[in-house]
Amino acid sequence: MGEFFQITEQCSGQSFHCKAGQSVLKAMESQGLKCVPVGCRGGGCGFCKVTVLSGDYECGKMSRVHAPEEAQAKGEVLACRIYPLTDLIVECRPQPAATLTPHA
Repeated sequence: MGEFFQITEQCSGQSFHCKAGQSVLKAMESQGLKCVPVGCRGGGCGFCKVTVLSGDYECGKMSRVHAPEEAQAKGEVLACRIYPLTDLIVECRPQPAATLTPHA
């Protein structure tokens, strides 16, 4: 317990610490950072899609529409549903601006 991993977003250069068992997105938000877009926080919207460039992680349940198995095999996952096992380097994969508009 008490283990922390460093998460680095390659494009912005921002990095932050994530507790073991905590999602990457939750750790980022808890430290007031905005290097990954935030949507539903539950694996359904796809706003927080990232590509993991290095490191190991576990995946929680996420939308197959936004993170199909083929994409997950290439490291394309949702930051709200990954839990680091080592330090990670991720690259933000934001959705087109038109899809980021909140629905009424």
